[in-house]
Amino acid sequence: MYYVNHDQINVRLQFLPTITQACAELTKQWALTQPSEQLLLHLAQERILHLAIETVTDVGSLLIDAFMMRDASSYEDIVEILAGERVFDDETASVLKRLVQLRRPLAQDFATYPRESLHPLIGELPAVLTAFAESVPAFISREMV
Repeated sequence: MYYVNHDQINVRLQFLPTITQACAELTKQWALTQPSEQLLLHLAQERILHLAIETVTDVGSLLIDAFMMRDASSYEDIVEILAGERVFDDETASVLKRLVQLRRPLAQDFATYPRESLHPLIGELPAVLTAFAESVPAFISREMV
C-alpha cells in the first residue's frame, strides 16, 4: 500500500484558489495602473508565479514520493513525470512546464528579472491551476483502487 500524505497535498491544493484570485486581482490592477507606477505589481506578479511554482512542485513531489518510487532530477522533471503518469492532460502539462521554467529566473536571477509587462501565465494560471487541483485527487483515487 502507498503512503500518501493527504494532509500536505490538501493544504497545498486548498491554497491554489488564493493564487488564482491573486492572478485575477493583479490583472485588474494592472489595467488600472500606469506603467511608471507598476513596480509593486511587478513584484506581486513575481511572488504569485513563485508561489504557483512551489505549490505545484510540492504536490508533484508528494505524488512522486507516494506512487512513482523515483526521484525527480529537476522542477521540469516533476512535471514530466506527472504528465507521463497521466496525472493531468498534455495541455496542463505544457503550461506547467512553462511555469516551472520560471523558477530559476525568479529565485536566482531576481535582480535582473525583466519587469516590463504582465506575464502571459498570469492569465493562464487560473484555469490551469483549477484543472491541476481537480486532477490530483482524481489521480489519487485511480491509483488507490
